Amino acid sequence: MQETHPAPAPRPRWRRDVALFLAGQSVSLIGSSVVQFAIFWHLTLETKSGWVIAFSTFFGFLPQAIVSIFGGVWADRHNRKWLIIGADLSIAATTIALAVAFMLGRTDLWLFYGALAIRSVGAGIQAPAVSALIPQITPADQLLRVNGLNSSIQSIAQVGAPVIAAGVLAAGGLQSAFYLDVVTAVIGVAFLAAIPLRAVDRASQPSDTGYLTDLRAGLRYVARTPLLRFLVGYFALIMFLAVPPSFLTLLLVARKFGDTSWYLMANEVAFGLGMTAAGVLVAVAAKRFNNRLMLAAWGGVGLAVTTVALGLVGNFPLYLIAMALCGATVPLINTPMFTIFQEQVPHDMQGRVFGLIMIIMTLALPIGMAIIGPIADRISVEALMCIGGAATLVAAAWGLRRAVQLGDRVSAPVADAP
Repeated sequence: MQETHPAPAPRPRWRRDVALFLAGQSVSLIGSSVVQFAIFWHLTLETKSGWVIAFSTFFGFLPQAIVSIFGGVWADRHNRKWLIIGADLSIAATTIALAVAFMLGRTDLWLFYGALAIRSVGAGIQAPAVSALIPQITPADQLLRVNGLNSSIQSIAQVGAPVIAAGVLAAGGLQSAFYLDVVTAVIGVAFLAAIPLRAVDRASQPSDTGYLTDLRAGLRYVARTPLLRFLVGYFALIMFLAVPPSFLTLLLVARKFGDTSWYLMANEVAFGLGMTAAGVLVAVAAKRFNNRLMLAAWGGVGLAVTTVALGLVGNFPLYLIAMALCGATVPLINTPMFTIFQEQVPHDMQGRVFGLIMIIMTLALPIGMAIIGPIADRISVEALMCIGGAATLVAAAWGLRRAVQLGDRVSAPVADAP
């Protein structure tokens, strides 16, 4: 049986702390998503170029991968709350600078690439801290439920963000989206600041070790644990193969159905609605999902099937249904996998492990787009969707086989006795 590392005794006001954290992160996410959608839509509609989308993805994710190497170590060494707050405020400052440049009439591509890169650096600091903070304030037996709730809340924000982005672009232009991001970042920081939180005790690592020593310790822990090795490998494959439905759907919609922001908004809303429904399902029925590995593996099968469907359907309403079903696979994959990491990894090492996950996540997407983006200028996006879906099905079949082999190594923690 794989050793688990349950959370400490529940905090006296853990429900209040979790509510503040989820609410603040959701508000901040709305602003960040509005800006992200607005920038990608602006570049997509202005250029309709696979190369531009590829470069945008590269600058938007590669810096996060580089910084995450150290961001995970910082999350284990320092107070995670203040790391998140500092990253949020830095991203807001970058958005203000881009708004000023835009107001002065500067719309060069390098400005957008630079802003995406700086925002990505902030995300590299923030993301490992956020993932590691959740088990720090949540009882062990509530992790899957809270992660499912977090997924659904974020999905609701993702549904609202493209609607807001389309409205903001129509009413006030791209600059208005920048200002909205700053306001929501300040609100998110205020919510998080109200949560009392200290840095974790570094029980498994001496306090005088260096950053590289800490990083190597986290990597060795993953490498010598069969369950974690499988999860990391499976997650890397799925992230790489999820590039077509994640980023090329914007080009598919613009080229095939309509090149206005409202078509792009419908694309994102459908995906977000599917994520929301699946996130609610996981949160409500958390106790029924005893085998988290099988849930993640079957989610990969669903991603494969719906990716192929996106490439085959020729009717926009049917396309939106397929997009919603594709979105529903995201919580079915991510929520159980992140919950397993939170349950199995010691709390003073979770920042480094989630830093590794963020590196995989952020490298897989730009590498995938660097390969697939230029190809999308030569062959149809529909063909790429079918090829990507078929490859995902092969990866999901491997995931199912390994889930059967490793399933008895994962046990969901039970509630502490009163």
